[in-house]
Amino acid sequence: MHRFLTPLLLLAITVSCLSGSLLYGADSPHLRVATFTCDVTQPLDGHPLIWLVRVKEVETPLLAKGIVLEDGDQRYVICALDWCGVCNSTHDLFRQKLAKGAGVDVSHVALQTVHQHTAPYTDSDAQRLLDKTENPPLFADLKFLDELTDRLAKAVKQSLDRLEPFDSIGTGQAKVDRVASSRRIITPDGKFHGRMSSTRKPELQALPEGYIDPMLKTITLAKGDKPLVRIHYYATHPQSFYGDPRTCYDVPGFARERLQKKENVFHIYFNGCGGDVAMGKYNNASREARTALTERLYAGMEASVASTRFVPAGKIIWRTTDLLLPPRENAEKLAASNRAAIGDPKVRPRTRAIRACRLAFNERIERPIQLSSLEMGNVHILHLAGECMVHYQLYAQSVKPEDFVAVAAYGDLGPGYVCTEQSFSEGGYEPSASRSGSKAEPVVKAAIRKLLGVE
Repeated sequence: MHRFLTPLLLLAITVSCLSGSLLYGADSPHLRVATFTCDVTQPLDGHPLIWLVRVKEVETPLLAKGIVLEDGDQRYVICALDWCGVCNSTHDLFRQKLAKGAGVDVSHVALQTVHQHTAPYTDSDAQRLLDKTENPPLFADLKFLDELTDRLAKAVKQSLDRLEPFDSIGTGQAKVDRVASSRRIITPDGKFHGRMSSTRKPELQALPEGYIDPMLKTITLAKGDKPLVRIHYYATHPQSFYGDPRTCYDVPGFARERLQKKENVFHIYFNGCGGDVAMGKYNNASREARTALTERLYAGMEASVASTRFVPAGKIIWRTTDLLLPPRENAEKLAASNRAAIGDPKVRPRTRAIRACRLAFNERIERPIQLSSLEMGNVHILHLAGECMVHYQLYAQSVKPEDFVAVAAYGDLGPGYVCTEQSFSEGGYEPSASRSGSKAEPVVKAAIRKLLGVE
């Protein structure tokens, strides 16, 4: 009996091992991941946050959080930055330093901002335009940016010593309750209502949530049943406060770090296409509102994690495509107006900085922005530029309805708002502030299809 059972036992053990190998991706034995974090907080010496607000207090540090992915001899970097925005050559600088740290080509690097408004918004090209004028305001400290990105590159390089295998990828999603709401509401009488990140007006709070993507998506990389990193995607302007002189990673940062501490798993948060989505319906700019918003976003993240289901991790497919946005229809007239405002020392410094950003993008309009995507099995991550309207996120999901499509916008913020064609006829803030023209929609959608591998 013993001699008869032993071969069966050995067979059972062999089948069990093979099943485990198949479950956890034995066909991709060279998949590895490392996480990195870098403090990217502005110093308390007059450095500007968004639109020249000077830092007086650090409520929380601002963090760059990311991963290095390795598939055999190919390596990729994905990073989320707790800043409001990095534009044009500043975005190039961050990507170049991340690439240097990981030892890869810059085309293998995706950098997005989370877009908190208690954080820097910077554009080195805009600063160079300002520096040619009388009494230029400090908008981008070029020396600080160079030193900061050197530290970030060092953090990435050090993470390479911590690369560890992963063999499964998990996906989950959950509806987030009472956080996101549309910034653009058109009531049945045809009237347009703009509702931004906070309001105390009962009539604006009473308007419906509007056109949003209510789902938060989570991607988990794991070794067997051990999660190594969780990456969250949700589309909304993340700020609860705006314009106060303190740094803070705000609602998404509070929720992200709290869940990381609870799980003892590295967590990253990306902002989706939230250009026309904010917390305004549920936010009156009070600390109580911020706490409630944090709790509800945290609950959505927990529910998304709880819904996670794993499959074997397959080969990484990384795609890039160039996005060449059309200029504003009256680009030359706008450029002349912006130059005049930038060069006038009597104009408010904040206005000069805003106009410099617009002119900086106008002057690089013929240089395309590189977008990228990562595909692993039926999981897709898109890295887009600018403040894309939520329509683009929902469109990307419709292109691959049977797959899991996560979208991170807020890459190169040079173009500002990336609007739909319809929004230009509707009016409102976003199309008026966009640095590209009304015919951007088909160009952006074509880029999305390429990133998803359908063109």
